[in-house]
Amino acid sequence: MAKREGIALAVAALTIYLLGGVATFGGLALVLFMNGRDFMGWGDGRSIGWLFLCVGLCLSIAGVLLMRVFRNRGMT
Repeated sequence: MAKREGIALAVAALTIYLLGGVATFGGLALVLFMNGRDFMGWGDGRSIGWLFLCVGLCLSIAGVLLMRVFRNRGMT
């Protein structure tokens, strides 16, 4: 049972890491290509891009830290 929970936590950490990467590169694309244009009614594309970039970097860092913690704690 503990082995299955450890694998589920590792998959969750990897998912967070991948979502962070997608958000980072998506935010970078928005910053570069959507200057002054509306992004899906949310506001200026460049501003939303900076938000995605920062949140994506934070998620990537959190995913890596979670993977390291789960590996070092013997949960996987």
